[in-house]
Order: sequence, then structure tokens, then C-alpha cells
Amino acid sequence: MLVLLPPSEGKASSGRGAPLKPESLSLPGLGEAREAVLTELVDLCAADEDKARDVLGLSEGLRGEVAKNAALRTAGARPAGEIYTGVLYDALGLASLDSAAKRRAARSLLVFSGLWGAVRVTDRIPSYRCSMGVKLPGLGALAGHWRAPMAEVLPEAAGTGLVLDLRSAAYAAAWKPKGEVAGRTATVRVLHAPTRKVVSHFNKATKGRIVRSLLTDGAAPKDPAELVEALRDLGYEVEAQAPAGAGKSWALDVLVDRVH
Repeated sequence: MLVLLPPSEGKASSGRGAPLKPESLSLPGLGEAREAVLTELVDLCAADEDKARDVLGLSEGLRGEVAKNAALRTAGARPAGEIYTGVLYDALGLASLDSAAKRRAARSLLVFSGLWGAVRVTDRIPSYRCSMGVKLPGLGALAGHWRAPMAEVLPEAAGTGLVLDLRSAAYAAAWKPKGEVAGRTATVRVLHAPTRKVVSHFNKATKGRIVRSLLTDGAAPKDPAELVEALRDLGYEVEAQAPAGAGKSWALDVLVDRVH
């Protein structure tokens, strides 16, 4: 099973670890595209703070993020699972998983990123600020920049098993499963049951709890139909819609009354 996650907007500090080693990151086929984004982002932030803040869509209160980006090559690096914070990652609680669940997380979780493309939670990265919605002056829109290299690399990463897609729309734009990979992909929405509306906090927290439940249970669904059964066995209320045709993904709605 491959689980596709969005990053968090807020991130933990880099700490004092050894600096980034780009060649050590997973999915080496993304290396050239990563270097292109990293180079332009560092140069932009080092050269013109005001322009960088405008390009990155940062408020005055987030001006310090520009300096952080300028120092990405020398800043300390930590596992991505420690860098990403926020509602989804709090609910996922990687640090509190037992050793078996942590091994499953290392194998199955893939976090999408405007800067890195996609990384494993064990990949060591510095804290940064660069969303997938950013349009860099040289490279242009990052979702478009990542589309071609992702199309080359992600089908292999997906292997022959289930793909559980929990990304937000901005990050889903960087790679859309196609062909037979799409047929074994399940996208998930979390709906507030009484209103049938997507509510951000319900959505993020429940997605984090879903991943944690699957990791701690050791569930290994091989396809979307088995995933639906696994989630129901874990106590989730799930409505599933099978693909309408070839090259389409399964659509799963998880219904929640409240976050607890």
C-alpha cells in the first residue's frame, strides 16, 4: 500500500542535525527537478526578501520564512515525519507508533511537497516554506513543474498494490494516477455526516486517524474494495463509489459526526 499525503503548512524547526544531502532522498528520479526548485528558491530568497515574500504569498509576520529558505543548503535536516506538523500529523502521531507501525509508515507513506516533489517520512529535510501553489519566476507553477517527473517516477513507487490518496487538490495536481494504477487508487473525502459538507478540521484530523488506524492494525488491503472493508472493520463509516470507467479511481466518503 502506498499512502499519498499532503504536507503541513506549518513545520517544526530544522534543529541542529547534519544539513540536507539531496542525493540521499527517496525517489532519486525526482533529483533533477528537486535541484531546479531548490536552486531557484534559495537564490530568490537570498537576493530579494520582498520579492520572495510576494512570490511565496507570505504575510509580513512570516518574513522570517524567507531567511529560512535562503539557508536551506546549510540548515540542519530532520526526518520529514518530524518536520511536518499540523492537524493531520498530530492525529497520525508518528512518534508514538510502535516499532512495527513505524516500519510500515516508512514503507508506505509518501508526502507531497512543492519543494521536494515527494518524500518518505524517513527522508531527512530542513524546514522550509514553499507550497505547491507557488509560481516561481523561472520555473513557473510548481504543480506543472512536477507533473512530468512525477509521471515517470510515481507509477513505479506505486508498485502493484493499493494507492490511498489523501492529498488536497493543490498537491493532487502534481500527479494524477492513470491507467491501471488509477483503478487501484482510492481517493478519500471526509464529510460531516449531519451536513454532508467537507470541514477542514474534520477532514485533516480524520485522515490522520485513518492512516494511524491502518498502520497500528497492520491492515494490508490489496485494492480499494479491501480497503473499504478494512476501514469498516476499524469502525469507520464509509461509502464507496467504484470507478465509472477505465482509468478512473475509486471515491470513498468517510462520514464523521465529530472529531474526538
